[in-house]
Amino acid sequence: MSKTKLQDLLAQRAELEKQIAYTQRTERADAISQVRTLMSQYGLTLADISSKAKVMAGPKARAKALKSNGVSPIAAPTKAPKSSKGKKTGKVAPKYRDAGTGQTWSGRGLQPNWLKAALATGRGIAEFKL
Repeated sequence: MSKTKLQDLLAQRAELEKQIAYTQRTERADAISQVRTLMSQYGLTLADISSKAKVMAGPKARAKALKSNGVSPIAAPTKAPKSSKGKKTGKVAPKYRDAGTGQTWSGRGLQPNWLKAALATGRGIAEFKL
């Protein structure tokens, strides 16, 4: 009797696998439909949502892509330009060096105390230029 029980269970498993595959196909089709609707609604292209797209297309390219999707470029949402305020910049190579102490200054920001002291003694800033 165990063979029939095993055969029954295998048949149930096969039926469940068919149901799982069918459900996956229908849910995937529904998801694709929803994504297409959202892309059309917001005037998005594959380039807009691609993880490889590092830079947004220029205004002309974006308008062309929107027109090809049947969306008016005027009605399409746009992103505000990013502000550089508060962004950190990388280190800058030094432009001035005190040969005696090895201290350096990039030439940006306030003058360091070692340079102020040297300039106060009558030395010129050109002496420290690299």
